[in-house]
Amino acid sequence: MRARHVCCVKWAVVLSYFCLNALHRCSLAQLEILCKQLYETTETGVRLQAEKALVEFTNSPDCLSKCQLLLERGSSSYSQLLAATCLSKLVSRTSNPLPLEHRIDIRNYVLNYLATRPKLAEFVTQALIQLYSRITKLGWFDCQKDDYVFRNVIADVTRFLQDSVEHCIIGVTILSQLTNEINQADTSHPLTKHRKIASSFRDSSLFDIFTLSCNLLKQVCASGKNLNLNDESQHGLLMQLLKLSHNCLNYDFIGTSTDESSDDLCTVQIPTSWRSAFLDSSTLQLFFDLYHSIPPSLSPLVLSCLVQIASVRRSLFNNAERAKFLSHLVDGVKRILENPQSLSDPNNYHEFCRLLARLKSNYQLGELVKVENYPEVIRLIANFTVTSLQHWEFAPNSVHYLLSLWQRLAASVPYVKATEPHLLETYTPEVTKAYITSRLESVCIILRDGLEDPLDDAGLVQQQLDQLSTIGRCEYEKTCALLVQLFDQSAQTYQELLQSTNSSTIDITVQEGRLTWLVYIIGAVIGGRVSFASTDEQDAMDGELVCRVLQLMNLTDSRLAQAGNERLELAMLSFFEQFRKIYIGDQVQKSSKLYRRLSEVLGLNDETMVLSVFIGKIITNLKYWGQCEPITSKTLQLLNDLSIGYPLPKLVKLSAVQFMLNNHTSEHFSFLGVNNQSNLSDMRCRTTFYTALGRLLMVDLGEDEDQFEQFMLPLTAAFEAVAQMFSTNTFNEQEAKRTLVGLVRDLRGIAFAFNAKTSFMMLFDWIYPAYMPILQRAIELWYHVPACTTPVLKLMAELVHNRSQRLQFDVSSPNGILLFRETSKMITTYGNRILTIGEVPKDQVYSVKLKGVSVCFSMLKAVLSGNYVNFGVFRLYGDDALDNALQTFIKLLLSIPHSDLLDYPKLSQSFYSLLEVLTQDHMNFIASLEPHVVMYILSSISEGLTALGNIYTHTHCTTLYWVVYSGAKNDLKRPAAMATDDRFLHIMQQHPEMIQQMLSTVLNIIIFEDCRNQWSMSRPLLGLILLNEKYFADLRNSIVNSQPPEKQQAMHLCFENLMEGIERNLLTKNRDRFTQNLSVFRREVNDSMKNSSYGVNSNDMMS
Repeated sequence: MRARHVCCVKWAVVLSYFCLNALHRCSLAQLEILCKQLYETTETGVRLQAEKALVEFTNSPDCLSKCQLLLERGSSSYSQLLAATCLSKLVSRTSNPLPLEHRIDIRNYVLNYLATRPKLAEFVTQALIQLYSRITKLGWFDCQKDDYVFRNVIADVTRFLQDSVEHCIIGVTILSQLTNEINQADTSHPLTKHRKIASSFRDSSLFDIFTLSCNLLKQVCASGKNLNLNDESQHGLLMQLLKLSHNCLNYDFIGTSTDESSDDLCTVQIPTSWRSAFLDSSTLQLFFDLYHSIPPSLSPLVLSCLVQIASVRRSLFNNAERAKFLSHLVDGVKRILENPQSLSDPNNYHEFCRLLARLKSNYQLGELVKVENYPEVIRLIANFTVTSLQHWEFAPNSVHYLLSLWQRLAASVPYVKATEPHLLETYTPEVTKAYITSRLESVCIILRDGLEDPLDDAGLVQQQLDQLSTIGRCEYEKTCALLVQLFDQSAQTYQELLQSTNSSTIDITVQEGRLTWLVYIIGAVIGGRVSFASTDEQDAMDGELVCRVLQLMNLTDSRLAQAGNERLELAMLSFFEQFRKIYIGDQVQKSSKLYRRLSEVLGLNDETMVLSVFIGKIITNLKYWGQCEPITSKTLQLLNDLSIGYPLPKLVKLSAVQFMLNNHTSEHFSFLGVNNQSNLSDMRCRTTFYTALGRLLMVDLGEDEDQFEQFMLPLTAAFEAVAQMFSTNTFNEQEAKRTLVGLVRDLRGIAFAFNAKTSFMMLFDWIYPAYMPILQRAIELWYHVPACTTPVLKLMAELVHNRSQRLQFDVSSPNGILLFRETSKMITTYGNRILTIGEVPKDQVYSVKLKGVSVCFSMLKAVLSGNYVNFGVFRLYGDDALDNALQTFIKLLLSIPHSDLLDYPKLSQSFYSLLEVLTQDHMNFIASLEPHVVMYILSSISEGLTALGNIYTHTHCTTLYWVVYSGAKNDLKRPAAMATDDRFLHIMQQHPEMIQQMLSTVLNIIIFEDCRNQWSMSRPLLGLILLNEKYFADLRNSIVNSQPPEKQQAMHLCFENLMEGIERNLLTKNRDRFTQNLSVFRREVNDSMKNSSYGVNSNDMMS
């Protein structure tokens, strides 16, 4: 304690000189005023000025000394907060990090500061604890005299735990925040370093911290009546203890970084060394006892801990131990259900629903039924679920977990082998009935009270219906009978209301709302049909439900000229989609009793007649709902789904389909109109429509050019109209934009569908050369309007994409070269003009500029890799089309910051894919670039490798391979005197740090990360080693020396074996040998390092 105090005094004395020297520039009073202005003022201008001044303060060289002065003498909590925040930034920076001695002194100073000032403002205490946690995490592997100086975390907080309640709170909060800090990856530091620290902390400290938290919680339980939770400090201490326990249980033990959205699938990978804590039933009982003894404001944290305990991996126990553990867990759940008073709190209710869901996600139904109290527990859970569903307005987001539980239970029924009864045939129908009836009853209440309608949240409704589809198929006879009864009641009432002359609009709306829910639910239960578990009787029941929905559709469609209900129409489309998945296709038994029932009731004798109903509904929707985007898009998606695969030949024979193929104009389909569009982006659905029409047209098209010309007549007329407008000096610009955007979206759909050579050549001959100038003109005019240019650029990218080898020109045809010229012209025109628009606000830069640039990159990549152009002829005949396109690419690239290349996924994908093609086939161009451009490209490869992880690893490695191959090939075969003749190689020799950085990165990924592209990684690594043999030797020695003495020889041998038999060349045989060696190397290194507490400091490798 005294030594630590001496360090603090020493730090203060050393800094005092700097403090005094700094005051003339920015006094303590000025800093406090700025802090007050930043955190308290309501005037935006004043706050911005204060923020700017404080940013300058943070970046100033004497920031460290000023922060200490603020903590020592500042009278304002805000100035203390500023100091703590600034110090956190200083210790976190990767460039010019603070020396180890300074970080030790700051750590000791912070602990002493907290110990002597236990009643600081809460946010100041939190910031200082965050500072301590950050220093400890980042210095976890730092040694001083063979001592890991930042690892004595429990000793650091012991003095806090032995003092007042306020000190105890600080001590527990330190442990809690530290656990959370180490568990979370930091984007500013390598992921490998994070995992290494997290694993070491898990193995050395986490279990001790968890044990400490449990022991302190047991003391709380034992204190019983002496505990006064109305006292703010005691209440705060218990809350921090529970947070600490939860952070320990919520730790990412094996580096899976589980996503919160996959909460219901989570398994807690507790280490085997923790077995004792979970075999001892007192740990589980502790949290159940706490739940019943503390107020509802704290019990959600207890339930969160129980959720994690219930999710402990199954393999932690043997069968007998697991059964015992499950029995205690179920007993605790039963006790909560028997005393549900605290569940009236929404947070408690939500966490308890999560706990119930974990019962089935982590345990099998066969294990649950063997629990002694299972019959009583499943009855209580069923009653709780039914009550919860009936109170639909209470915590709607929690219902997901209850339905998840019952979905998993119902899905397990066919597989359960236990002799004990599971009783689901009794309780599952009750749950199904409660869900259905509660949704129907909610309609009237929502309309009466003006509440938010759950049907408007499509994602939530779909999620619940997916779960109900499995639950409802359990005891399907009861589900079907209930649905038939409720549907007939609502449909009859609805029909009577429509026929009555004095019925109120509210009554009609209520019935439409009820029918909407019923149609959604019927679609869901039909979609839940499992072919191997279904019977003829169940298919007949499906037939009963389908007949009723189709009859309702006929009724609502007959009224569309007067009125329609959007939600009901969306429910119909959902039903059709589910029906299509289950009963349309070549795997469906055409003798199914469903079709027999459809024939008896509706006269639909076979699948073709049912398809005609689908197409009829699609045409009706497009006719009457053309201005309703949700219905139009879902209708067109249904048409698109039908146009893929099996039903195509049958569809084409339908008269309704022929009608669409011959009459695709705004006269018949209003959404194709131009003048009534409110927004250019609303035309996106047109691409889907024409993709489906294109597939339908191709079925019988063959080489019939007359049929193709007939189909294209409406688009020909649109092109001619645009050409006419462009030919005049004055024209209606908005009309021209709408016509053109609609037209290119239509064409893109057709181009996407035409994936055969014959049909695509017809389209190519139709559009080139007649209409290509119109597209070029549009880019010239509206380059600054992304709503216009993006569709045009995407059409061009589609036209040059050699999908399914459809772009195969005859030997005597110049069309490949001519197509590239047009592509080059469009890229050059757009690129040169978009660079003139000046500064673009950050929130608009993607939509205004980067999206179009991304499409240009994709277009250029498609045409360069299409294999239908011989690019050598351009330079041979003095054609500058290729050079123009490539130079424009470079201009566009240099206008984009590296951060933007990494921040926007579509831009990243298009750029790195294009770069891969350029380095493979056009390395001469890359090598001829200016040094700063080459450096930009190399650094983008390096940053992409580390920042984008496994997403584009193959692309990055292939690109890097061709770069390295070009450099290493020349370096290895030329004498030293001639090496400088190669410009690209010269740049790499002038800047060896770039290649060295990439060598470190690739080696780092192979050794430490989940390297799923090991073959891809091996290709550039050999070239990098041959270009940097001395650096590789230094890196190897560094890695070997970082190992404990007893493992150094084994690590050295791994590296020796890696290069065994490898020659100084990049011939195929040599590369293949290296790839084999690397596979063995990675396995041996991982085995060597498994039990090592040292390992390699990956941060050093990356620096």
